[in-house]
Amino acid sequence: MKILKTLGLILLGLLAALLIGGLLLSPKFSVSRSVQIAASADKIFPLVANPSQWKQWSVWNRRDPAMAIEYSGPESGSGAVWAWKSASEGDGKMSFTAAEAPKRIAYDLYFPDFGTTSSGEFRFEPQPGGGTQVTWSMNGDMGKNPLFHWMALFADGMVGQDFEAGLANLKAVAEKQP
Repeated sequence: MKILKTLGLILLGLLAALLIGGLLLSPKFSVSRSVQIAASADKIFPLVANPSQWKQWSVWNRRDPAMAIEYSGPESGSGAVWAWKSASEGDGKMSFTAAEAPKRIAYDLYFPDFGTTSSGEFRFEPQPGGGTQVTWSMNGDMGKNPLFHWMALFADGMVGQDFEAGLANLKAVAEKQP
């Protein structure tokens, strides 16, 4: 009985440490990754600005090819929306909020499981020697739940890996185009 009481106290202490520690952490996060692509921004931009093209290069679509996707709004650019449901990747909705072809596309991202919204953008910068530098960035706020603050602390490492893989796939797809 004494062992159970001790284990219970240890578990309560750990839970309290997680909650108090989470309250001390910032709920805000930022992730950014870049890649050099040997293609013009005119060729890369449509692969990002059209949500149906993400199947070709997004790491999340590749991890779950059975992901249920619904598109709404215009086919491409500002106002284009896609929502997905996935057993492995979660549910979400991305809305393109601004498009300046072929320089920039901005988006809002909503995850109903967390009740959080983040915003981000892709920037396409022509390089002097040819090609384009593509930068994918996202900023968000995990809200008031102190446990989600721990996720914000590790967001760069977790989401950053997916951004790197997605950009590598985007590079491969864009560089194969005629």
